[in-house]
Amino acid sequence: MQNNRRFTVIQLVTDAMLCAVCAVLGYLAIDLTSIKITFESLPILIAALLFGPVDGITVGAVGTLIYQYLRYGFTATTVLWMLPYIVLGFIAGFYAKKKDFRYKPTELGVLVILCELVVTLLNTLVILIDSKFYGWYYPTLITGSLVIRLVVCIAKAIVFGVVLYPLLTAIRRNGGLKFAAAQTRPDKKDRTASDGPEVASK
Repeated sequence: MQNNRRFTVIQLVTDAMLCAVCAVLGYLAIDLTSIKITFESLPILIAALLFGPVDGITVGAVGTLIYQYLRYGFTATTVLWMLPYIVLGFIAGFYAKKKDFRYKPTELGVLVILCELVVTLLNTLVILIDSKFYGWYYPTLITGSLVIRLVVCIAKAIVFGVVLYPLLTAIRRNGGLKFAAAQTRPDKKDRTASDGPEVASK
């Protein structure tokens, strides 16, 4: 019980910090109309891969909501701009939970590439909707920048894929975090000994 309570506190504090990091990275993004260079998806991936889909969705929603408000205020399409990062948090978190929060570096790399592609495609759709809604659409808005957007997407995914595995390992080790699955499903020995050791992660 004490281990689970401690894990929940660490989880909430970590999520709060990742929301703040996501908001800052989103606010500092380089925004060139239809091309956006940002690293705001990194803290969302960290939350999802550490704790699961609920935390990934939460960091994606709260972090992007904060920076959207700070940069643009609330608009009719604010929720649409949040959606790609909410979906990102869900996909990454769902996969991590399904894999019992244990995955190989190659699996993580493929997952990150797929997630970044989904974010890019959804953002492209949101650009189309927003431009039509507010009247700034022009014929080459999407096709003229799609190749560059995909190149940026793949480049970010490769960087994230390289740094995420050692970063997640370091966070778990230095922050005292076990795998989420191990924290929520103690083995029989731990259930019978209230003062026994925490479940060790594999």
